[in-house]
Amino acid sequence: MFAFVEGLLDELNIDSCVVDVGGFGVNVGISSRTSLLMPGMGEHVKLYTYTSVREDGISLYGFADRDELSLFKLLISISGVGPKAGLSILSAMDPQTLRMAIISEDPKAIAKAQGVGAKTAQRIVLELKDKIKITDRDFAPGIEGAAAVPAGGDSSFTSDMEDAVSALVALGYGITESRKAVGSVEGAADMDSSALLSASLKKLY
Repeated sequence: MFAFVEGLLDELNIDSCVVDVGGFGVNVGISSRTSLLMPGMGEHVKLYTYTSVREDGISLYGFADRDELSLFKLLISISGVGPKAGLSILSAMDPQTLRMAIISEDPKAIAKAQGVGAKTAQRIVLELKDKIKITDRDFAPGIEGAAAVPAGGDSSFTSDMEDAVSALVALGYGITESRKAVGSVEGAADMDSSALLSASLKKLY
């Protein structure tokens, strides 16, 4: 219904805020990450929003950036994961950490979020692991720039292996350890970059 809400910050809590939009106070549910990124009271704020329409009312959820909003929509698309659970997960994990947990198939990390059980976390991994790709533009900040990581002179690395190395570097790992992890994956030369990234992260954990 609303793509974003823009106005002056009137009230701020860890899980909600009030934005003054032309004299109207709009209640918006937010994650703790978004709360920490908010400006000072009375300052200009813009939140990218999702409108939840239910029998018991209409609720608005806001996010500091489109990346977090995109992940929120993916989370609540899963049966049993409502807006509150989605916010809880995004409060416990930033978008990059959540993606890492999904592609490395680590439901225990997701289950640490308040109100999210082991079965729900497992369902999130199973349903989203194929939707989180290292080729996605929103995978992680700097992913496109990471493509310029030096190949290291190893001609045995396929282009998919190099892409996986670039993705690991974008996630904060060193070039040497990234190449070592990718190169140690059995059958790496025959795997695509997404599968390689998942397997390499398991070795780095």
